[in-house]
Amino acid sequence: MIIARSPLRITLGGGGTDLPSYYQEHSGFLIAAAIDKYVYITLHQTFHQELIVKYSKLEKVQTIEELEHPIVREALKAVGIEQPSLEITSMADIPAGTGLGSSGSFTTALLKTLHAYRKVMIQPAELAEQACDIELNRLHEPIGKQDQYIAAFGGVNCFKFMPDGRVDVSPLRVSEETLLNLEDNLLLFYTGQTRSASKILKHQDEQSKARDKTMIENLHFMKDLAKESQKALESGDIGEFARLMDIHWQRKRERSAEMSNSEINHFYEHGKANGALGGKLIGAGGGGFLMFCSEDKSRLRHAMREKGLKEVRFRFDFHGTQVIAQ
Repeated sequence: MIIARSPLRITLGGGGTDLPSYYQEHSGFLIAAAIDKYVYITLHQTFHQELIVKYSKLEKVQTIEELEHPIVREALKAVGIEQPSLEITSMADIPAGTGLGSSGSFTTALLKTLHAYRKVMIQPAELAEQACDIELNRLHEPIGKQDQYIAAFGGVNCFKFMPDGRVDVSPLRVSEETLLNLEDNLLLFYTGQTRSASKILKHQDEQSKARDKTMIENLHFMKDLAKESQKALESGDIGEFARLMDIHWQRKRERSAEMSNSEINHFYEHGKANGALGGKLIGAGGGGFLMFCSEDKSRLRHAMREKGLKEVRFRFDFHGTQVIAQ
């Protein structure tokens, strides 16, 4: 049996600039961190020529073409497995549709498992690009590249998305003390709402392709804000980073009417009134997790618990996608 895991992620700035419809014209920039919450893929060989895939559904088919799960189907083709006798199962620490990049983590973990099955070593950049090829090119999902890259690499990284499709990856240059303080002061709370990232991102993608002035200016602003966030973190100023997070969220809500709702806005303002310096909804928007940077963690935890929100405590992951059993 082969088991691989891939970390989920939080975006620290610049989200949305990793979509091809934006970076192919203007280049993109964002900061993301992998966290110790994972998508797991297990694989083992069966005695009969059949393909069993277990996720929220159970599929048992004879050929790859019969598979309903699009990512599994395309990943098997991409790796060159033609006549499988395999059972593939997926599990996750956090539900899908919550803004933590689960699709990219699923794809990278699956590919890592399939390459291990074929006894092929694959480096993080190649793994990330292969995952992007499946989701963006083969399946035409209106998504960006950050999820696949941060899942493959792990750590806390800055990503530059070039017009020609290249992605430059560099670690955020922070001291160990700043990294520990950042990890300690970021808190995640589940809103209880899930959503389809593709639906929200499709609107941004269409607006960017149409060169909508308001959308492009919003994304320009987000990119500049991410660079300011980089400077704040690399200088050890977490308070300034938190202030920029709040500005980020206020401008991000302008991107789509489905970005937030009255209940999420209420949760956010309640957090700000109870110890949070800044925060935002993680991911494309519309639900999932609120992330706050707090100066009074105990007060904030108590206040959000009163509202019925569950906290998910986390640490940063520095391993990226890896095989953990073989």
